[in-house]
Amino acid sequence: MAHITLLPFYIFIAIGLIYLLHFGLYLVGANFYDVWQFRRQKGLTKRHHDKRPLVTVLISAFNEELSIIRCLESIRKNTYRKWEIVVIDDGSKDKTYELVMQYICEHPNRSITLLKMPKNSGKAAALNYGLKRHAQGEFIMTLDADSVLHKKAITNAVSYFGDPKVVGVAANVRVMDNPTVLGLLQKFEHMIGYRSKKFYSLTNCEFIIGGVASTYRREMMKQVGYYDTDTSTEDIGLSLKIASSGNRENRLVYGVDVIAMTEGVQDFKTLLKQRYRWKMGMLQNLLKNKVLFANNDIRYSRMLTLYRVPMAFLGEVLLILEPFIWLYLVYLSIAFHTAGIFIGAYVTITMYVLWNIWPDEHSSVTRKIRMSLYAPTLYFIFYIMSVVQIVSIFRCLFNLKQVTLKTKTDGKWVSPKRTGQAANIA
Repeated sequence: MAHITLLPFYIFIAIGLIYLLHFGLYLVGANFYDVWQFRRQKGLTKRHHDKRPLVTVLISAFNEELSIIRCLESIRKNTYRKWEIVVIDDGSKDKTYELVMQYICEHPNRSITLLKMPKNSGKAAALNYGLKRHAQGEFIMTLDADSVLHKKAITNAVSYFGDPKVVGVAANVRVMDNPTVLGLLQKFEHMIGYRSKKFYSLTNCEFIIGGVASTYRREMMKQVGYYDTDTSTEDIGLSLKIASSGNRENRLVYGVDVIAMTEGVQDFKTLLKQRYRWKMGMLQNLLKNKVLFANNDIRYSRMLTLYRVPMAFLGEVLLILEPFIWLYLVYLSIAFHTAGIFIGAYVTITMYVLWNIWPDEHSSVTRKIRMSLYAPTLYFIFYIMSVVQIVSIFRCLFNLKQVTLKTKTDGKWVSPKRTGQAANIA
Protein backbone atom coordinates (compact mmCIF):
# COMPACT_ATOMS: atom_id res chain seq x y z
CA MET A 1 0.00 0.00 0.00
CA ALA A 2 2.90 2.33 0.79
CA HIS A 3 4.30 1.67 -2.67
CA ILE A 4 0.99 2.76 -4.24
CA THR A 5 0.99 5.95 -2.17
CA LEU A 6 4.57 6.75 -3.22
CA LEU A 7 3.94 6.04 -6.92
CA PRO A 8 2.77 9.59 -7.78
CA PHE A 9 5.82 10.95 -5.98
CA TYR A 10 8.15 8.76 -8.06
CA ILE A 11 6.37 9.84 -11.25
CA PHE A 12 6.71 13.48 -10.20
CA ILE A 13 10.45 13.04 -9.53
CA ALA A 14 10.96 11.28 -12.89
CA ILE A 15 9.18 14.06 -14.78
CA GLY A 16 11.14 16.70 -12.90
CA LEU A 17 14.41 15.00 -13.85
CA ILE A 18 13.37 14.87 -17.51
CA TYR A 19 12.66 18.60 -17.56
CA LEU A 20 15.87 19.35 -15.65
CA LEU A 21 17.85 17.33 -18.20
CA HIS A 22 16.19 19.28 -21.01
CA PHE A 23 17.04 22.62 -19.44
CA GLY A 24 20.64 21.55 -18.98
CA LEU A 25 21.00 20.32 -22.56
CA TYR A 26 19.47 23.50 -23.97
CA LEU A 27 21.72 25.76 -21.94
CA VAL A 28 24.95 23.88 -22.63
CA GLY A 29 24.05 23.23 -26.27
CA ALA A 30 23.29 26.90 -26.86
CA ASN A 31 26.72 27.88 -25.58
CA PHE A 32 28.46 25.40 -27.91
CA TYR A 33 26.31 26.65 -30.80
CA ASP A 34 27.44 30.22 -30.05
CA VAL A 35 31.08 29.12 -30.33
CA TRP A 36 30.33 27.31 -33.60
CA GLN A 37 28.48 30.35 -34.94
CA PHE A 38 31.39 32.64 -34.07
CA ARG A 39 33.82 30.40 -35.96
CA ARG A 40 31.42 29.99 -38.90
CA GLN A 41 30.95 33.73 -39.36
CA LYS A 42 34.66 34.33 -39.02
CA GLY A 43 35.31 31.87 -41.82
CA LEU A 44 32.69 33.15 -44.25
CA THR A 45 34.10 34.52 -47.46
CA LYS A 46 32.32 37.27 -49.37
CA ARG A 47 31.10 36.17 -52.77
CA HIS A 48 30.87 38.48 -55.75
CA HIS A 49 27.46 40.11 -56.10
CA ASP A 50 26.85 38.65 -59.60
CA LYS A 51 27.51 35.12 -58.37
CA ARG A 52 24.86 35.23 -55.69
CA PRO A 53 22.00 32.78 -56.31
CA LEU A 54 18.48 34.02 -56.92
CA VAL A 55 16.19 33.88 -53.88
CA THR A 56 12.42 33.72 -54.34
CA VAL A 57 10.51 35.22 -51.42
CA LEU A 58 7.01 33.74 -51.27
CA ILE A 59 4.26 35.60 -49.40
CA SER A 60 0.83 34.04 -49.10
CA ALA A 61 -1.81 36.59 -48.14
CA PHE A 62 -5.41 36.56 -47.05
CA ASN A 63 -6.94 39.84 -45.81
CA GLU A 64 -3.57 41.42 -44.96
CA GLU A 65 -4.16 45.07 -45.86
CA LEU A 66 -2.73 46.29 -42.55
CA SER A 67 0.63 44.54 -42.83
CA ILE A 68 1.44 43.51 -46.42
CA ILE A 69 3.24 46.74 -47.42
CA ARG A 70 5.31 46.67 -44.24
CA CYS A 71 6.39 43.15 -45.17
CA LEU A 72 7.27 44.08 -48.78
CA GLU A 73 9.27 47.09 -47.62
CA SER A 74 11.40 44.93 -45.32
CA ILE A 75 12.34 42.72 -48.28
CA ARG A 76 13.08 45.67 -50.57
CA LYS A 77 15.44 47.16 -47.98
CA ASN A 78 17.44 43.94 -47.55
CA THR A 79 21.16 44.03 -48.26
CA TYR A 80 20.78 40.97 -50.50
CA ARG A 81 19.83 42.30 -53.93
CA LYS A 82 19.28 39.21 -56.10
CA TRP A 83 15.71 38.35 -55.19
CA GLU A 84 12.23 38.10 -56.60
CA ILE A 85 9.00 38.44 -54.65
CA VAL A 86 5.92 36.37 -55.39
CA VAL A 87 2.78 37.41 -53.53
CA ILE A 88 -0.11 34.96 -53.69
CA ASP A 89 -3.45 36.54 -52.85
CA ASP A 90 -5.68 33.72 -51.69
CA GLY A 91 -9.10 35.27 -52.19
CA SER A 92 -8.73 38.31 -49.92
CA LYS A 93 -11.89 40.29 -49.29
CA ASP A 94 -10.10 43.48 -48.24
CA LYS A 95 -7.68 45.76 -50.12
CA THR A 96 -4.69 43.39 -50.08
CA TYR A 97 -4.69 42.84 -53.85
CA GLU A 98 -5.09 46.53 -54.68
CA LEU A 99 -2.33 47.58 -52.25
CA VAL A 100 0.16 45.10 -53.70
CA MET A 101 -0.69 46.16 -57.26
CA GLN A 102 -0.09 49.78 -56.27
CA TYR A 103 3.23 48.83 -54.65
CA ILE A 104 4.33 47.06 -57.83
CA CYS A 105 3.51 50.17 -59.87
CA GLU A 106 5.50 52.33 -57.45
CA HIS A 107 8.55 50.04 -57.80
CA PRO A 108 8.63 49.06 -61.47
CA ASN A 109 12.31 48.09 -61.40
CA ARG A 110 11.79 45.46 -58.73
CA SER A 111 10.94 41.86 -59.51
CA ILE A 112 7.57 41.60 -57.77
CA THR A 113 4.77 39.36 -59.02
CA LEU A 114 1.21 39.20 -57.75
CA LEU A 115 -0.73 36.00 -58.31
CA LYS A 116 -4.44 35.56 -57.66
CA MET A 117 -5.77 32.20 -56.52
CA PRO A 118 -8.91 31.07 -58.40
CA LYS A 119 -10.57 30.56 -55.02
CA ASN A 120 -9.68 30.65 -51.33
CA SER A 121 -7.80 27.39 -50.75
CA GLY A 122 -5.57 27.88 -47.69
CA LYS A 123 -1.94 28.74 -47.08
CA ALA A 124 -0.40 25.44 -48.23
CA ALA A 125 -2.26 25.49 -51.54
CA ALA A 126 -1.37 29.17 -52.06
CA LEU A 127 2.34 28.53 -51.47
CA ASN A 128 2.31 25.53 -53.81
CA TYR A 129 0.59 27.67 -56.43
CA GLY A 130 3.37 30.23 -56.26
CA LEU A 131 6.11 27.61 -56.20
CA LYS A 132 4.87 25.69 -59.20
CA ARG A 133 3.70 28.59 -61.37
CA HIS A 134 6.32 31.26 -60.91
CA ALA A 135 9.20 30.70 -58.45
CA GLN A 136 12.57 30.71 -60.23
CA GLY A 137 14.99 31.02 -57.32
CA GLU A 138 17.53 28.41 -56.32
CA PHE A 139 16.41 29.12 -52.77
CA ILE A 140 12.89 29.74 -51.52
CA MET A 141 12.13 31.90 -48.48
CA THR A 142 8.55 32.00 -47.23
CA LEU A 143 7.12 34.87 -45.22
CA ASP A 144 3.84 35.46 -43.47
CA ALA A 145 2.36 38.76 -44.58
CA ASP A 146 2.50 40.12 -41.03
CA SER A 147 6.23 39.42 -40.66
CA VAL A 148 9.18 41.77 -41.13
CA LEU A 149 12.72 40.86 -42.14
CA HIS A 150 15.92 42.22 -40.66
CA LYS A 151 17.92 44.00 -43.37
CA LYS A 152 20.55 41.20 -43.47
CA ALA A 153 18.15 38.26 -43.07
CA ILE A 154 18.30 37.02 -46.68
CA THR A 155 22.08 37.39 -46.91
CA ASN A 156 22.53 35.48 -43.67
CA ALA A 157 20.07 32.75 -44.67
CA VAL A 158 21.87 32.11 -47.98
CA SER A 159 25.24 31.85 -46.20
CA TYR A 160 24.21 28.61 -44.47
CA PHE A 161 23.82 26.87 -47.82
CA GLY A 162 27.56 27.05 -48.31
CA ASP A 163 27.37 23.63 -46.65
CA PRO A 164 26.02 21.37 -49.43
CA LYS A 165 24.26 19.17 -46.87
CA VAL A 166 22.11 22.03 -45.59
CA VAL A 167 18.71 22.01 -47.32
CA GLY A 168 16.66 24.14 -44.92
CA VAL A 169 17.27 27.04 -42.53
CA ALA A 170 14.96 28.04 -39.67
CA ALA A 171 14.88 31.75 -38.88
CA ASN A 172 15.19 33.45 -35.50
CA VAL A 173 11.58 34.61 -35.17
CA ARG A 174 10.78 37.25 -32.56
CA VAL A 175 7.48 38.71 -31.45
CA MET A 176 6.95 42.45 -31.84
CA ASP A 177 6.75 44.49 -28.67
CA ASN A 178 3.32 44.56 -27.07
CA PRO A 179 3.13 45.65 -23.39
CA THR A 180 0.13 43.42 -22.61
CA VAL A 181 0.27 40.18 -20.61
CA LEU A 182 -0.30 38.11 -23.76
CA GLY A 183 2.30 40.17 -25.58
CA LEU A 184 4.92 39.46 -22.89
CA LEU A 185 3.95 35.79 -22.77
CA GLN A 186 4.45 35.27 -26.50
CA LYS A 187 7.63 37.36 -26.63
CA PHE A 188 9.41 35.37 -23.91
CA GLU A 189 8.01 32.06 -25.12
CA HIS A 190 9.52 32.66 -28.57
CA MET A 191 12.81 33.86 -27.16
CA ILE A 192 13.24 30.79 -24.93
CA GLY A 193 11.88 28.34 -27.48
CA TYR A 194 14.12 29.52 -30.29
CA ARG A 195 17.21 29.39 -28.08
CA SER A 196 16.58 25.65 -27.69
CA LYS A 197 16.92 25.36 -31.48
CA LYS A 198 20.63 26.01 -31.04
CA PHE A 199 20.97 22.63 -29.33
CA TYR A 200 18.80 20.89 -31.93
CA SER A 201 20.81 22.37 -34.78
CA LEU A 202 24.16 21.53 -33.21
CA THR A 203 23.17 17.89 -32.66
CA ASN A 204 21.42 17.54 -36.04
CA CYS A 205 17.98 16.71 -34.68
CA GLU A 206 15.96 19.71 -35.83
CA PHE A 207 12.73 18.86 -37.60
CA ILE A 208 10.58 21.97 -37.08
CA ILE A 209 11.09 24.93 -39.38
CA GLY A 210 8.32 27.47 -38.98
CA GLY A 211 6.72 29.40 -41.81
CA VAL A 212 8.25 32.80 -41.01
CA ALA A 213 11.45 33.41 -43.03
CA SER A 214 12.09 29.69 -43.50
CA THR A 215 14.49 29.10 -46.40
CA TYR A 216 14.91 25.94 -48.49
CA ARG A 217 16.65 24.65 -51.56
CA ARG A 218 13.92 24.64 -54.19
CA GLU A 219 15.02 21.25 -55.54
CA MET A 220 14.57 19.72 -52.08
CA MET A 221 11.05 21.10 -51.84
CA LYS A 222 10.25 19.63 -55.24
CA GLN A 223 11.77 16.29 -54.27
CA VAL A 224 9.45 15.86 -51.25
CA GLY A 225 6.36 17.10 -53.08
CA TYR A 226 6.14 20.67 -51.77
CA TYR A 227 3.66 21.51 -48.98
CA ASP A 228 1.00 19.04 -47.84
CA THR A 229 -2.55 20.40 -47.86
CA ASP A 230 -4.11 17.79 -45.54
CA THR A 231 -2.72 18.96 -42.17
CA SER A 232 -3.17 22.04 -40.01
CA THR A 233 0.50 23.12 -40.16
CA GLU A 234 2.03 22.99 -43.62
CA ASP A 235 5.38 24.33 -42.39
CA ILE A 236 5.98 21.52 -39.86
CA GLY A 237 4.76 19.06 -42.47
CA LEU A 238 7.37 20.17 -45.00
CA SER A 239 10.33 20.11 -42.60
CA LEU A 240 9.30 16.72 -41.21
CA LYS A 241 9.03 15.29 -44.74
CA ILE A 242 12.54 16.51 -45.45
CA ALA A 243 13.84 15.01 -42.19
CA SER A 244 12.14 11.73 -43.13
CA SER A 245 14.05 11.69 -46.42
CA GLY A 246 17.25 11.32 -44.39
CA ASN A 247 18.59 14.08 -42.16
CA ARG A 248 22.23 13.00 -42.28
CA GLU A 249 22.53 14.14 -45.89
CA ASN A 250 19.68 16.65 -45.80
CA ARG A 251 20.33 18.84 -42.80
CA LEU A 252 17.90 21.30 -41.27
CA VAL A 253 19.65 24.02 -39.27
CA TYR A 254 18.82 27.07 -37.19
CA GLY A 255 20.11 30.47 -38.30
CA VAL A 256 20.29 32.68 -35.22
CA ASP A 257 21.26 35.64 -37.40
CA VAL A 258 18.31 35.18 -39.79
CA ILE A 259 16.07 37.53 -37.84
CA ALA A 260 12.40 38.18 -38.53
CA MET A 261 9.70 39.81 -36.48
CA THR A 262 6.08 38.73 -36.35
CA GLU A 263 2.94 39.98 -34.64
CA GLY A 264 1.67 38.05 -31.65
CA VAL A 265 -2.03 37.29 -31.37
CA GLN A 266 -4.04 40.02 -29.72
CA ASP A 267 -6.51 38.18 -27.48
CA PHE A 268 -6.90 34.98 -25.49
CA LYS A 269 -9.55 33.45 -27.75
CA THR A 270 -7.30 33.79 -30.80
CA LEU A 271 -4.38 32.34 -28.85
CA LEU A 272 -6.47 29.27 -28.01
CA LYS A 273 -7.36 28.81 -31.68
CA GLN A 274 -3.77 29.28 -32.82
CA ARG A 275 -2.24 26.83 -30.36
CA TYR A 276 -4.94 24.23 -31.00
CA ARG A 277 -4.11 24.43 -34.70
CA TRP A 278 -0.39 24.15 -33.98
CA LYS A 279 -0.94 21.20 -31.65
CA MET A 280 -3.21 19.46 -34.13
CA GLY A 281 -0.71 20.00 -36.94
CA MET A 282 2.21 18.75 -34.88
CA LEU A 283 0.41 15.52 -33.96
CA GLN A 284 -0.82 14.98 -37.51
CA ASN A 285 2.65 15.38 -38.98
CA LEU A 286 4.37 13.28 -36.32
CA LEU A 287 1.96 10.45 -37.08
CA LYS A 288 2.46 10.87 -40.83
CA ASN A 289 6.21 10.61 -40.27
CA LYS A 290 6.18 8.01 -37.49
CA VAL A 291 8.90 6.17 -39.41
CA LEU A 292 11.32 8.49 -37.60
CA PHE A 293 10.39 7.10 -34.18
CA ALA A 294 13.34 5.03 -32.83
CA ASN A 295 14.50 4.23 -36.38
CA ASN A 296 18.06 2.88 -36.64
CA ASP A 297 18.35 3.50 -40.38
CA ILE A 298 21.75 5.00 -41.22
CA ARG A 299 20.01 7.84 -43.11
CA TYR A 300 18.98 9.38 -39.80
CA SER A 301 20.97 10.85 -36.94
CA ARG A 302 20.47 8.98 -33.66
CA MET A 303 19.69 12.25 -31.89
CA LEU A 304 16.70 12.69 -34.19
CA THR A 305 15.21 9.20 -34.00
CA LEU A 306 16.18 8.16 -30.48
CA TYR A 307 15.86 11.48 -28.70
CA ARG A 308 14.11 14.36 -30.47
CA VAL A 309 11.14 12.56 -32.04
CA PRO A 310 10.44 10.27 -29.03
CA MET A 311 10.65 13.29 -26.73
CA ALA A 312 8.15 15.12 -28.92
CA PHE A 313 5.66 12.29 -28.36
CA LEU A 314 6.54 12.06 -24.66
CA GLY A 315 6.06 15.81 -24.30
CA GLU A 316 2.43 15.46 -25.39
CA VAL A 317 1.87 12.62 -22.91
CA LEU A 318 3.35 14.70 -20.09
CA LEU A 319 1.10 17.56 -21.11
CA ILE A 320 -1.94 15.32 -20.61
CA LEU A 321 -0.65 14.43 -17.14
CA GLU A 322 0.13 18.03 -16.20
CA PRO A 323 -3.24 18.88 -14.54
CA PHE A 324 -2.90 15.83 -12.31
CA ILE A 325 0.67 16.80 -11.45
CA TRP A 326 -0.52 20.27 -10.43
CA LEU A 327 -3.14 18.76 -8.14
CA TYR A 328 -0.56 16.42 -6.64
CA LEU A 329 1.80 19.33 -5.94
CA VAL A 330 -0.98 21.20 -4.17
CA TYR A 331 -1.70 18.07 -2.13
CA LEU A 332 1.98 17.74 -1.12
CA SER A 333 2.15 21.40 -0.13
CA ILE A 334 -0.94 21.10 2.07
CA ALA A 335 0.02 17.71 3.53
CA PHE A 336 3.50 18.87 4.54
CA HIS A 337 2.54 22.48 5.32
CA THR A 338 5.16 23.88 2.96
CA ALA A 339 5.27 25.86 -0.26
CA GLY A 340 8.85 24.73 -0.89
CA ILE A 341 7.98 22.93 -4.12
CA PHE A 342 6.42 26.02 -5.66
CA ILE A 343 9.17 28.30 -4.34
CA GLY A 344 11.80 26.01 -5.87
CA ALA A 345 9.95 25.97 -9.20
CA TYR A 346 9.59 29.76 -9.12
CA VAL A 347 13.31 30.31 -8.51
CA THR A 348 14.27 27.76 -11.19
CA ILE A 349 12.05 29.27 -13.89
CA THR A 350 13.08 32.84 -13.04
CA MET A 351 16.78 31.96 -13.23
CA TYR A 352 16.22 30.05 -16.47
CA VAL A 353 14.51 33.07 -18.04
CA LEU A 354 17.41 35.33 -17.01
CA TRP A 355 19.86 32.80 -18.41
CA ASN A 356 18.08 33.09 -21.77
CA ILE A 357 17.97 36.89 -21.73
CA TRP A 358 21.58 37.77 -21.02
CA PRO A 359 23.44 35.60 -23.60
CA ASP A 360 21.17 36.93 -26.36
CA GLU A 361 23.42 38.26 -29.10
CA HIS A 362 20.82 40.54 -30.66
CA SER A 363 19.70 42.59 -27.66
CA SER A 364 21.39 45.68 -26.24
CA VAL A 365 22.33 45.86 -22.57
CA THR A 366 19.53 48.38 -22.02
CA ARG A 367 17.00 46.00 -23.56
CA LYS A 368 18.31 43.07 -21.51
CA ILE A 369 17.92 45.07 -18.31
CA ARG A 370 14.36 46.04 -19.27
CA MET A 371 13.46 42.42 -20.12
CA SER A 372 15.04 41.20 -16.87
CA LEU A 373 12.62 43.35 -14.90
CA TYR A 374 9.80 41.16 -16.21
CA ALA A 375 11.54 37.90 -15.22
CA PRO A 376 10.10 37.71 -11.65
CA THR A 377 6.54 37.79 -13.05
CA LEU A 378 6.95 35.26 -15.83
CA TYR A 379 6.55 32.15 -13.67
CA PHE A 380 2.93 33.18 -13.12
CA ILE A 381 2.37 34.40 -16.69
CA PHE A 382 3.62 31.09 -18.11
CA TYR A 383 0.68 29.36 -16.39
CA ILE A 384 -1.53 31.01 -19.01
CA MET A 385 0.33 29.17 -21.76
CA SER A 386 0.19 25.95 -19.75
CA VAL A 387 -3.60 26.23 -19.64
CA VAL A 388 -3.72 26.97 -23.37
CA GLN A 389 -1.52 23.96 -24.19
CA ILE A 390 -3.51 21.63 -21.94
CA VAL A 391 -6.80 22.74 -23.47
CA SER A 392 -5.28 22.21 -26.92
CA ILE A 393 -4.10 18.65 -26.26
CA PHE A 394 -7.44 17.62 -24.77
CA ARG A 395 -9.25 19.14 -27.75
CA CYS A 396 -7.01 17.00 -29.96
CA LEU A 397 -7.91 13.92 -27.91
CA PHE A 398 -11.58 14.65 -28.54
CA ASN A 399 -10.84 14.97 -32.27
CA LEU A 400 -8.71 11.86 -32.80
CA LYS A 401 -10.16 11.21 -36.24
CA GLN A 402 -8.78 14.54 -37.39
CA VAL A 403 -5.44 13.91 -35.66
CA THR A 404 -5.13 10.59 -37.52
CA LEU A 405 -6.36 12.23 -40.76
CA LYS A 406 -9.41 9.97 -40.94
CA THR A 407 -11.41 13.19 -41.03
CA LYS A 408 -10.38 15.81 -43.57
CA THR A 409 -8.57 18.86 -42.19
CA ASP A 410 -9.86 22.17 -43.45
CA GLY A 411 -6.88 24.14 -44.73
CA LYS A 412 -8.80 27.38 -45.09
CA TRP A 413 -7.48 30.58 -43.51
CA VAL A 414 -8.40 31.89 -40.09
CA SER A 415 -7.33 35.53 -40.25
CA PRO A 416 -5.96 36.82 -36.93
CA LYS A 417 -6.37 40.43 -35.94
CA ARG A 418 -3.47 42.57 -37.18
CA THR A 419 -2.21 45.86 -35.81
CA GLY A 420 0.12 46.95 -38.60
CA GLN A 421 2.48 48.38 -35.97
CA ALA A 422 6.03 49.38 -36.78
CA ALA A 423 8.62 46.74 -35.91
CA ASN A 424 11.82 47.61 -34.07
CA ILE A 425 14.22 45.40 -36.00
CA ALA A 426 17.30 47.54 -36.53
